[in-house]
Amino acid sequence: MSLIGSSILIIHFILLAVLSLFGLHRLSMVIRWFKYRNFTPKAPSDFKELPQVTVQIPLYNEKLVAQRIVDAIVLLEYPADKLQIQIVDDSTDNTRDLISERVNHYQKQGINIQHVHRTNRSGYKAGALKEAMDTATGEFIAIFDADFIPTPNTLLDSIQYFTQSDIAMVQFRWEHLNRRNSLLTKTQAIMLDAHFALEQQVRCASNMLFNFNGTAGIWRTSAIIDAGHWSADTLTEDLDLSYRAQLAGWKMQYINTLECPGELPADMNAFKTQQYRWAKGGVQVMMKMLKTVWKSKIPFSKKLESTFHLSNNLAYLVMMIDTLIFLLPSLYLRAQYEYVNIWWVDVALLLMSSGGHIAYLYFGQIVLGRPKMRALVKVPNLVLLGIQLAINNSKAGIEALMGKESEFVRTPKTGELEKGEQTKEKLNKKSQYKPLPPKGAIFEFLIALIYFIVLIWAITFQYWFILPFVGLLVVGFVMSAFNSFYSHYQLSK
Repeated sequence: MSLIGSSILIIHFILLAVLSLFGLHRLSMVIRWFKYRNFTPKAPSDFKELPQVTVQIPLYNEKLVAQRIVDAIVLLEYPADKLQIQIVDDSTDNTRDLISERVNHYQKQGINIQHVHRTNRSGYKAGALKEAMDTATGEFIAIFDADFIPTPNTLLDSIQYFTQSDIAMVQFRWEHLNRRNSLLTKTQAIMLDAHFALEQQVRCASNMLFNFNGTAGIWRTSAIIDAGHWSADTLTEDLDLSYRAQLAGWKMQYINTLECPGELPADMNAFKTQQYRWAKGGVQVMMKMLKTVWKSKIPFSKKLESTFHLSNNLAYLVMMIDTLIFLLPSLYLRAQYEYVNIWWVDVALLLMSSGGHIAYLYFGQIVLGRPKMRALVKVPNLVLLGIQLAINNSKAGIEALMGKESEFVRTPKTGELEKGEQTKEKLNKKSQYKPLPPKGAIFEFLIALIYFIVLIWAITFQYWFILPFVGLLVVGFVMSAFNSFYSHYQLSK
């Protein structure tokens, strides 16, 4: 075999090995969960006198949920003289007027609520939060995105965890207002359940570095400042600040028993936009912080866990590179040089990769008490949704690695709560909802066609072991492209 042929085979197996490491790490999360499943942190004591808290609601052109969040946030049960509410608004549409009206309404009732409006989006969400802190009076900052609705007792149930002076942040578990509205929202909810109830639980309980999720949490003001404040040089300012704070010696707490419901993206294009921002921002933080992590004096186990945490979004890119560039040539070379019997190496590595992720998603449902058979039935949809993100998140990873900057694109919200009757109000909101264009959908169809050709080739030459994996890729990308076009068409009517 020539040097080029040998190199192709070696690179193919190296990329599969990298994917298997990501899969084994996911599997390790499941295994570690059995050790930490009963971990429930307790507040060491109660404040003798409740501290000052500022609640910040960052938003941008959120007219479908603006009134809802303002009306919900004033219901928080906390001493009035200890609570400040800031609606941190960068809006350029009539959202500004909606908020002004509600804020004025509640100010007349004596509620300490302010409308903090900027005339530019400098620094996007991070910039807005940073500027708002100039007028924040709270010793602690509670942050809720506009599409989240905290329960009235949220602050009272969580503030006592800060009696431990080195706690920088407390994160609540996300629940989902529109979980049952569609197959897409149901599947998204399960993916997020695994992240919170399993992954965040394990990282926190095992004293590993983990992250604030951008909303539904409370920060100690002094910790934000000590860690270098909010920064807009990545698209995931929450992940960035979390790592800087923990490396500066602060601790963070995840409370699995405290829930805060929020709204999931209602259509495929909105979902892809959200995932693109998270994936690109995650890789940006990896490039910014990973070197610092390894230079720090934290234990090796924390450094290794942080490496997987910050680089996990690159798994999509690794998969696309291998299956698009190296898979077919490696199969051809093995046929040419009669190395056909080493197919079992591919199968073993693929099973480690996909099996780890499947176990993670399956147990992500089990940890919340979902019936085992029902959880198992939902796994195929979870796998397909992961595949549907592959091209989208690979592009995000490439742009982050190349240092290409992009705008912080907000995820559009519909304002719907639960699936039910189409009320006049819901129909009115639907007519105001501006769907995002189906970017990349044509490219996904083309990639699906390439994988379909690989599938036919594999059938022709009887490479049966590869058929399930390539077949899933074909189905996943076709579904992604179709759903993108269909969602845009339906919501544009």
